Amino acid sequence: MTTNPQHFVIIGGGLAGAKLAEGLRAHDFPGQITILAAEDELPYERPPLSKKHLAGKEPLADFTVFNADWYRDHRVDLRLGTTAKAFDPVAKTVTLPDDSTLSYDKLALATGSRSRVLNDIAGGSAPNVYTLRTIDDSDEIAAMLEVTPRLAIIGGGWIGLEVAAVARQRGLEVTILEAGPQPVSGTIGQQMGAVFAALQRNHGVDVRTNTEVAEILTDNGVATGVFLADGQVIAADAVLVAVGALPNVEAAVAAGLVVDNGIHVNESLASSNPDIVAVGDIAAQYNPTLGRRVRVEHWANALNQPAVAAKTMLGIPAVYDRLPYFFTDQYDLGMEYTGYVGRDDDARLVVRGDTDSFEFIAFWLDPANKVLAGMNVNVWDVTDRIKELILSGKSVDPDDLADVNKPL
Repeated sequence: MTTNPQHFVIIGGGLAGAKLAEGLRAHDFPGQITILAAEDELPYERPPLSKKHLAGKEPLADFTVFNADWYRDHRVDLRLGTTAKAFDPVAKTVTLPDDSTLSYDKLALATGSRSRVLNDIAGGSAPNVYTLRTIDDSDEIAAMLEVTPRLAIIGGGWIGLEVAAVARQRGLEVTILEAGPQPVSGTIGQQMGAVFAALQRNHGVDVRTNTEVAEILTDNGVATGVFLADGQVIAADAVLVAVGALPNVEAAVAAGLVVDNGIHVNESLASSNPDIVAVGDIAAQYNPTLGRRVRVEHWANALNQPAVAAKTMLGIPAVYDRLPYFFTDQYDLGMEYTGYVGRDDDARLVVRGDTDSFEFIAFWLDPANKVLAGMNVNVWDVTDRIKELILSGKSVDPDDLADVNKPL
């Protein structure tokens, strides 16, 4: 008697989807693997889209995860330009765009996120209003930067700041319109957000905080600027909307999975349905190292979670317990952030080094002076030490931590 080989389906053709297929084959999974990739390009990494690729310094081939031969050699059925319409956990089927279905034994969700748009703002659909999520978006914005003298950026998050840096280096006049008290303050707080605002201002960017956008002004359907709620007009030849991202979880909601700010997964990345895992931007995971559920929209999760999810699909015990990590590059500044601080956490900031020269390490401590997170700015080869401080769970002396003459 012979049995049919198992079929594992991966919905999502980004870095996480490709790495999941790699993880399955690394553990000698003999069955079928199908990846449903919404984009027409081979799976690629996204950080360069707002950094080196946008600046014309890194071609797509350099950050494509695997070449086409890899999928053929590893017997992975990669279906480009194919978006799953729905999936049925009871029937164990995935519905394709033509309404045909694929049967699966195990399912992995790696659908990522999409840019938030300003649907309720007049002028938001003008052809020179951009968002940045895909390689096509990046290429369109890069072409725009070659011919556009003035750019308004709505949103002072990491994408907005990184695009501002590339635009300024191209000689554009750039205005950042941030609704909050400082750029990126939701991630790193107001004091550190002010440091990144200063960096941008030092390079000639007009950074405006506590702003409310009322309308994107248009002339004959083309955006000509941004009208603020206080009556000010910011003239612009193009507008970038960079106000965050939304996880692509609609199919998971329709299928009855537990979803609340992301698909709930356990420490092994299994969802509320044991035959379905979720990774990357959409995964609201219980992280045992942090002792809490977190959803982190960063490259490191898409890179590292799939190895654990692949084991979980194969019935091999595994736990994802890495600390969150992300990075940014702006002008001549490089930053790495390790750890996690929630928006409502009671955390004390300790700075080691000089923020004015943009060469320092910032630490966030809990009320017991245990290190929750660390951010190194133009200081290198310290990430492992920061991890050790966090993972030790030990209280530190804040004065010693701030003293550059004392070793970490």
